[in-house]
Amino acid sequence: MDENQRMQIETYLTHLDGLIRRGRQVRDTLATDPSSPSAMAANRAWQEDCGVTINQLSGGSKAHWLARSFSGAFLMRSADGRAAEGAAPTEIVRRLLDVFAQAVATLSGMGDGSGVSGSSVASASSEAPPPRRFEFVHNPDLRPVVEQAYIDSRSALEQGNYDLALRTSCGILEAVVTDALENKGAVALAASGAPTGRIADWSFETRLAVAESAGLIRSGCARLPAVARSYRDHTDVDGENGAQATVSERDARKAGQVLHVIMRDLDPGR
Repeated sequence: MDENQRMQIETYLTHLDGLIRRGRQVRDTLATDPSSPSAMAANRAWQEDCGVTINQLSGGSKAHWLARSFSGAFLMRSADGRAAEGAAPTEIVRRLLDVFAQAVATLSGMGDGSGVSGSSVASASSEAPPPRRFEFVHNPDLRPVVEQAYIDSRSALEQGNYDLALRTSCGILEAVVTDALENKGAVALAASGAPTGRIADWSFETRLAVAESAGLIRSGCARLPAVARSYRDHTDVDGENGAQATVSERDARKAGQVLHVIMRDLDPGR
């Protein structure tokens, strides 16, 4: 890394640190008195400065992960998990602080010489992976689990382990659909014709069918191959329990494609 770029990174890190400190002050003030004219004015001014900084760091590209994260911070989730405008001011501040924390982590990594490519901060920071792929999941403890599982499923597919790739994709699919069902609530699900009993006791097929009937997802799961629908019964080649099944590359890829479709259904803003 040349000295010019190092200085540029240090300048941005100092600027981001200042924005984070201001954001925390804005957050605390809004929490104390959300209707205060001075607090609202400070919040607007801070968000404008945030927007300018994000635009600079992303090189003006709306497709850059920082720009997408910045825009996503202003969205709230409705009762059915869909995106809607109008998140609470304190929640927006919290999310923007999270975005800047990720920006700091990325720039700090560039500063110590890791993961740098290109001749500018914007081009190098674009190498960071899109953050919070599963932000639409209501259970915060589940998000990092499915995020890691998603990475593992892609890795298994690339390595030709199609059985593991399919089972992992289906496990993620079941987890996110179950999360959406639990958030919907028993009363609403019953009105959609859901069976009695705990969601945890329902079969994979039943969860998908109820989610579709309740309007949480569309009909994308119809494309799941038969081997995916019975994924719970599969084992690895050396497994002792469950039935053996031959999983083709086509099956594994189709399961991953269906997962992406359902992720879009559950998070229309992604």
